Amino acid sequence: MTTTIIDKLKFPSPHPEIELSLITYLVDGLKVKGLLAEPKNDEIYDGFLYLRGGIKNVGKVRPARIIQFASEGFIVFAPFYRGNQGGEGNEDFAGDDREDAFSAFQLLSNHNRVRKIHIFGFSRGGVMSLLTGIKFPEAASVVTWGGVSDMLLTYMERKDLRRMMKRVIGGTPTKVPEQYQYRTPLYLLEELKPPVLIIHGRKDTNVSVEHAHRLENRLKELNKSVECWYFEPYTHYFPPAVNRQIVSDLTLWMKKQAD
Repeated sequence: MTTTIIDKLKFPSPHPEIELSLITYLVDGLKVKGLLAEPKNDEIYDGFLYLRGGIKNVGKVRPARIIQFASEGFIVFAPFYRGNQGGEGNEDFAGDDREDAFSAFQLLSNHNRVRKIHIFGFSRGGVMSLLTGIKFPEAASVVTWGGVSDMLLTYMERKDLRRMMKRVIGGTPTKVPEQYQYRTPLYLLEELKPPVLIIHGRKDTNVSVEHAHRLENRLKELNKSVECWYFEPYTHYFPPAVNRQIVSDLTLWMKKQAD
């Protein structure tokens, strides 16, 4: 399986040694866009699939964040998901738009300077990262940071998201329970092969720490490889200095999994 790249345009990079490109690639006949970060040399690197959170303009891919991971020694690709920033189609919160992540994994797999690929998901991207890790057992690792693991739990906890979720998912959990289950990777973890790292702030009110606990418990029940980093004082967003240290630590953890 290959992913067709339709267009690659240079994008302004804030880092002198990392090149950014705006990629347009084909998924299910739709033109989807994403951001690619490549160190400016000929060396071989691990790939890093960055799966954003939010929906539409909430949680957009930020070039500085992609550069942050690329500067740790990765070739990074971050899909915007369908319907965003000039892309075709419509996001549906880990429904068909999971194919955007799957094709992005293939895009990195086809890169001539990429060896093994790591999958990283933040917030809603946690679901996307787990689904992608299940789809591609050859992935070197999966990291979920403040990540959703149970879509029904998100609906119950986030009253402010219910109208959006009903619209994009097709109804309430009572009306279309199968659609919420379809978007919940907890039911599919038997098929997950890569090691998992869970990062979560215990005071997170956007994605409660219960998501992390349910994922951790299920993985341990299945005797899967899982490590958990819980941070007592933090919410969904960590202070910049702490954030930088965790990025350094998690990328080191990733590289150890790939050895």
